Amino acid sequence: MGLTGAQGEAEADSGHRTERRSDERLPPGPPHIEDCVDRALDAAAVQRPSHCAPPMPAVIDAVEQRLLAEPLLLGDIAEAVGGPFHVLFPERVSVNIRAFQTSFTQAGVDGFVYFGKKANKAACVARACADNGAGIDVASTGELIAAMAQGVRGEDLMVTGPAKSDELLWLAARHRALIAIDALDELDRLIALELPVRVLFRVLPEGSTSRFGLDRMELEQAIQTVRAPITLSGFSFHLSGYDPVARSEQAAALLGHCRRARANGHPADTISIGGGFGVDYLDAASWAEFQASLSDDWFHTNPPGDYYPYHFPVPGAAMLDAILAHHDLAALLRDNGIRLAVEPGRALLDRAGSSVFRVQGVKTRTTQGNPYDILTVDGTSLSLSEQWFDSEYLPDPVLWPHTPGRLTPTCVGATTCLESDLLSRRRIPLPRRARTGDLLVYPNTAGYQMDSNESGFHDLPLPPKVVLGSAHDRLRWTLDATAR
Repeated sequence: MGLTGAQGEAEADSGHRTERRSDERLPPGPPHIEDCVDRALDAAAVQRPSHCAPPMPAVIDAVEQRLLAEPLLLGDIAEAVGGPFHVLFPERVSVNIRAFQTSFTQAGVDGFVYFGKKANKAACVARACADNGAGIDVASTGELIAAMAQGVRGEDLMVTGPAKSDELLWLAARHRALIAIDALDELDRLIALELPVRVLFRVLPEGSTSRFGLDRMELEQAIQTVRAPITLSGFSFHLSGYDPVARSEQAAALLGHCRRARANGHPADTISIGGGFGVDYLDAASWAEFQASLSDDWFHTNPPGDYYPYHFPVPGAAMLDAILAHHDLAALLRDNGIRLAVEPGRALLDRAGSSVFRVQGVKTRTTQGNPYDILTVDGTSLSLSEQWFDSEYLPDPVLWPHTPGRLTPTCVGATTCLESDLLSRRRIPLPRRARTGDLLVYPNTAGYQMDSNESGFHDLPLPPKVVLGSAHDRLRWTLDATAR
């Protein structure tokens, strides 16, 4: 069974499997949590049976390490909420925003960060953007209103998406948002509003079969059509995949469009390269082992057909550095007076949240004479949604509380009547056998996994979002505004 999609080059992992990169600015977590992870990894390496997947421990943020180390707090939150829930760490969102801003500053480039709001609905994430001078990329009136409710100014919004509604165009124009025009009829409808508005023309890259963007003839017509009170601020594009070279070269190609638009009297001083900045969920060694030895025998049923590249050697802001460095794109931007906009979603949520489920039942099954457990938790896989794209969320959940035991191959099922509703189809090497009432904490799920496919199936309540922060040497929690 093979892997498809973008692949991160495996790098030698010379440190702990919970190694943190140099951009980590939060205080280190309690060492005994790291010791627990290391002991579990050592036990798995010695005892793991062939029908069990290898350990894939996630890179865990400092605040989350503190949460996992607290003897009571996680259980208290679970008791108060009464069902599955998500935990958000807005301090980490702030760290990630500042990392992108630092990349622009160090390269001497005028740049601006827009958070791709579709990646997470939490109000605390939008507030972190407002507090740290970032904008938000929205694609609906609901997202626009939610962003402004958390203090993001209209002029710091970028409106994207295809075939925007008249209501969205009107509201965006009223608040001076930057609008990425995806089709000629959108431009016609904006002109009819007779409101001052800033626009980018979304360019369809040469050779792309995407349904989004303006092709060469449409782009030429748009440039000739646009007129006051509409301001052509520049051009945008979006590429699939995670290739920094392709993004850099496409950005350089748009410089020609800016020069031509300027010759026609337009400011054309902005290029947006969209999102698609990778996230490093797993250390290089774990990801390399998974790819090299992947076996259908590790799965309870229906092995996934594709995976996100869970180890990414040049993630987040480091990928922006690579984009700016290729053929010295930074110098081209400076020389032409161009502001570069980016729209990361997942990358601004790296290590900024987790999903927590309570174990409601435990069964034992066998495969070829080998026993393993199937857990039923109090939520659904729609709240851990990677697998609904013929995939599965691979970073291992953490079993809480931390008590000693024997390695137990374990699958995780949902509390619905659907046979295929499994949070983890692979048999995870849990460090002990799970018990009813235990918690499973899936780390680093803030980027899309939490809520992009959430559903009230079976009339089950949607997991609320809990906001966790540190103050006066203690952790404090509250419900996110979306859960009140």
